Amino acid sequence: MVAAVLQGPREIQLQSRRPLKPGSGEAVVRVRAAGLCGTDYRIWTGDRVVKYPRVMGHEFIGTVLAVGSDVEGLAIGEKVAVEPNYSCGECPLCREGNRNLCASRTAVGIDVDGGFAEQVKVPARCCWAAPPSILDEELLLTEPLAVVVRAVRRGQPEENETAAVLGVGSLGLLAIQVLKARGARVLAVARSDRRLALARELGADAVATSNMGADVVAARAFSGREGVDLVVEAAGTAQAVEQAVELCRPGGRIVLTGLPHKPTELNFFWVVRRELRIIGSMIYQNEFHEAMRLLSTGAVRVDRLITHRFPVEEIGNAFLAHRSPDAIKVALTL
Repeated sequence: MVAAVLQGPREIQLQSRRPLKPGSGEAVVRVRAAGLCGTDYRIWTGDRVVKYPRVMGHEFIGTVLAVGSDVEGLAIGEKVAVEPNYSCGECPLCREGNRNLCASRTAVGIDVDGGFAEQVKVPARCCWAAPPSILDEELLLTEPLAVVVRAVRRGQPEENETAAVLGVGSLGLLAIQVLKARGARVLAVARSDRRLALARELGADAVATSNMGADVVAARAFSGREGVDLVVEAAGTAQAVEQAVELCRPGGRIVLTGLPHKPTELNFFWVVRRELRIIGSMIYQNEFHEAMRLLSTGAVRVDRLITHRFPVEEIGNAFLAHRSPDAIKVALTL
């Protein structure tokens, strides 16, 4: 089988490897498509260090090729989305039901080889059977959509509440749709107006840029009060965290899900003065099923989100395309 193997920063080689065999509790998945995200890009550049050689790729789908002798409930040939994080199952956090916070969590494509290959081996429990009605390119967005489903759930939006989504990349555009499915009114906020028309197309009731405080003015006009009820941060920057505090009304909620990698100069006086609730949201627990339901019912549309497609043989071009201003989600086919 063919695998795209990262040998070091910006050095990927296509290699022929032996077919994989599942062990106890494992499944081998024949990869059909894989998504490329910001984490993959940081690994590729060397900004995020991994053990080399490494096959990247944590957003991927495929069909079940083989399962261990003790695996039940997973059929050969079944189309699946793969949950690329699995916990130890033994620590206090796992036993408490917080497996997404497990300190020994294994990330496929980061800690172990992932989906930029024709075959990948994962725990069978990570394979989520897909409804027949979901197309491959829809199913490919299951993993990032599950991230968003959890973030929105943690924000507890109520019918007709106002919400602002910061960032209109793939996570932000998904968050707009999940919030709309929960009955919220949504303001999309971005650094530029490049994707705001698409945000409206996908359900945003209003849009704004963050230039010269226009976002704060828009949030107050949109909500009819001091700010919105809920802010979902999906930009992944320190600036967005500070911005979320400015947009939220007194007593409101902020959900951080973008994983900013730089420290923020957050105005905690404003947090205390407004009694804001700042909530972190880390990947997912059992949100894959709900993500697939939203996709299968059409409540979430992803047809406009995959902007670039490459065969795995052109993976170098895929990484370059990821940085293109018009790129939202880059997909690899295998």
